[in-house]
Amino acid sequence: MNKTASLETPTPSLSPRRRKAYIKTYGCQMNVYDSERMQSVLSEQGYDQTDTPDTADLILLNTCHIREKAAEKVYSDLGRYRDLIEERGEDGNETIVGVAGCVAQAEGEEIVRRQPLVDFVVGPQAYHRLPGLLQQVQKNRDTHSQGKRNIKVRTSVVDTSFPEEDKFAHLPKQIRKKQTSTAFLTIQEGCDKFCAFCVVPYTRGAEVSRPVQRVLEEAKALVDQGIREITLLGQNVNAYHGTDATGSSKRLADLIHILADIEGLDRIRYTTSHPNDMTQDLIDAHGTLEKLMPYLHLPIQSGSDKILAAMNRKHTASAYIDIIERIRSARPGLALSSDFIVGFPGETDQDFEDTLELVKTVGYAQAYSFKYSERPGTPAVSSQDQIPEEVKAERLEILQALLVQQQQDFQQSCVGQTMPILLEKKGKSEGQLIGRSPYLQSVTLDAADDEIGSIQDVLIVASGNFSLRGKKVSISS
Repeated sequence: MNKTASLETPTPSLSPRRRKAYIKTYGCQMNVYDSERMQSVLSEQGYDQTDTPDTADLILLNTCHIREKAAEKVYSDLGRYRDLIEERGEDGNETIVGVAGCVAQAEGEEIVRRQPLVDFVVGPQAYHRLPGLLQQVQKNRDTHSQGKRNIKVRTSVVDTSFPEEDKFAHLPKQIRKKQTSTAFLTIQEGCDKFCAFCVVPYTRGAEVSRPVQRVLEEAKALVDQGIREITLLGQNVNAYHGTDATGSSKRLADLIHILADIEGLDRIRYTTSHPNDMTQDLIDAHGTLEKLMPYLHLPIQSGSDKILAAMNRKHTASAYIDIIERIRSARPGLALSSDFIVGFPGETDQDFEDTLELVKTVGYAQAYSFKYSERPGTPAVSSQDQIPEEVKAERLEILQALLVQQQQDFQQSCVGQTMPILLEKKGKSEGQLIGRSPYLQSVTLDAADDEIGSIQDVLIVASGNFSLRGKKVSISS
């Protein structure tokens, strides 16, 4: 196997004909954004996007390592593609197979050891090097025939380095082909928090922020393409500290104020935040900037101070509640969501009751909850106080019942309100569109296809468990 040394220099397209690339995206919104940027890189290398692997010249799996057994799911998918790749090889059609993302970073050469059909592995900080990787793969291919008999003799390329150069500076402009009015924009990557349950610091590296001007340029380009809502992304997005043209460091609140001046950009969101980086200027921005949507995802993970300390969260439950009170004081009516982990090592019945009490105190419009699952390489794995699976399952069921009830109550409270709804895409029925409320709820209503991208005043007439039904009142813009 080859360990890539320097693959950052772009190379010409590998073939004069347009090839097809199939990218499967797992996990978080950051991966969705990364997949779009990788498609931009591949487009310059002669690849058009396809929605099926059946005729793909390149299959690229952009993986996530947060959930339990994430790596095994990737290996399972690779196994399912094996027959397809061999059949294409017998017909004289080559298929390049790559694995990108956090599983790629965590597993490295283990991936190609377990699945020899993989031609290259690339970590999330090195995908701007795809042109060089593809060139090296082609060189390797030139030394082997590609039939079924030789699938096990492929030479694979692995690049899981953390290069010093800014990967965004080496990427082409983002290509957006789907009709949509919303977009993700990564402004920060990596994490310095080292929560005891999380692999992100090991797969994404230290916290880095993109310069203000580059974020601004990309945001303007998205708006020029018809985007009206941008969600700013980062592992700890409110830890943003990008520099401006003068070299001064700017925080997330500063950046949002700058972006709010872009004509045609109507809505701004950001995710995911850490309570320790919820600065007062950011809280104030929620109260002064109309374009900043009244919805905030602020994970806490547990309501027990003992468990928060064991998780290395570096804040208490009361400190979190104080932040919520200040946010709601600045922006009354703001909707909240969060993340919760039940069954973390050492969690007692009382610790779990503390979590339930916090949920009742805060009140969430939406939340995500999971059983603790071991992540190799993280501190919590070595704990001798693991919680039995049946206990974790019981606690999760109780917590989710409470969270679902809170979500349903919030949904029902919206009935009778008139909200500005950004129409995003076609619905399942003819003459139906799906839009997004300021609170990030999915709203269906009757509207014409040419109204996609507009913001409509919509009366909410009915509530489902996870979506709303609306009736158009008038066109806002």
